[in-house]
Amino acid sequence: MLPELSTWERRWAPYDEDLYDRVMAWVPPGSVVLDIGAGDLRLARRLAGRARIVYAIELQPALLAEEALPENLHILCGDARMLPFPTGIDVAILLMRHCTHFALYRDKLVAAGCRSLITNARWGVDAERVDLTRPGRPYEATAWGWYACRCGATGFRPGPPEQLTRLVLETINEVTSCPECTHHGWNSRRLS
Repeated sequence: MLPELSTWERRWAPYDEDLYDRVMAWVPPGSVVLDIGAGDLRLARRLAGRARIVYAIELQPALLAEEALPENLHILCGDARMLPFPTGIDVAILLMRHCTHFALYRDKLVAAGCRSLITNARWGVDAERVDLTRPGRPYEATAWGWYACRCGATGFRPGPPEQLTRLVLETINEVTSCPECTHHGWNSRRLS
């Protein structure tokens, strides 16, 4: 059984035009897109002008528009944690700063064949593009510096201050089996 959604995860919060523009730039023309937590469909409608097919998942039916939708925009109303994801997805979008189910969504996307995820769920700020095909390295085998784990945790692994360089500060290491995985008992095999 899945834990309840947090109050923040149940809320829909629109983002600014700059973020939507950055997301749009990362979506290849003609791709198949899954928008998780689509809200009032303002981004999904834009994506429909660029993508071949857009699937938009939204939990709250009251947010979904009643007016006509583009033919290539398909709405799935329900809990994304439980709904099966369509197969053949090229890019998924998860703009949900307060998401606590990143690992679940990531696993479902990989199982559906998705190659790329655009999200702000790990860092809770600006969006990043995550290559879902790139294998992560075990946390213990990773050099010091910033890391982002397959479980959704992020942080900075300390190292010798005298070796701090711009490269160390600007590099984000994709890892598996971070301290949060160990703390929560997440299966690092499942996340690799």
